[in-house]
Amino acid sequence: MWDIFHYNSNKEVVKMNGYEIMVYAKIDNSEPVTEFLLSLPSKMQAKVLRQIDMLAEFGNQLREPYSAPLEDGIFELRIKQGSDISRVLYFFFVGNKIILTNGFVKKTRKTPPEQIRLAKAYREDYLKRTKE
Repeated sequence: MWDIFHYNSNKEVVKMNGYEIMVYAKIDNSEPVTEFLLSLPSKMQAKVLRQIDMLAEFGNQLREPYSAPLEDGIFELRIKQGSDISRVLYFFFVGNKIILTNGFVKKTRKTPPEQIRLAKAYREDYLKRTKE
């Protein structure tokens, strides 16, 4: 699925504006955002991947309706396919890196706080393991 980005073995993607999209991996190497994407219907997967591509191209310049800040440096990609709404959470890291953390199908008006907490926990884990 990620082959359209031609990523290397570190899950890094280099784009023309110099942004790298990386997929957060837990200590056991599972990737919550990849698992989420694989659970989506094919049309929604395609739309999510197009928006990830836009994020790679525009980085911190990507705005609503495609991306929005949530809180404390966590952002969401906003994807709608018909009446279905999905979100992919991410954060920025040093060196124009964008780390995709988790995703969910949106069923309420507001982003569920537990999804934001999860993205923050994944960011904390990523930062801790990056320093080691």
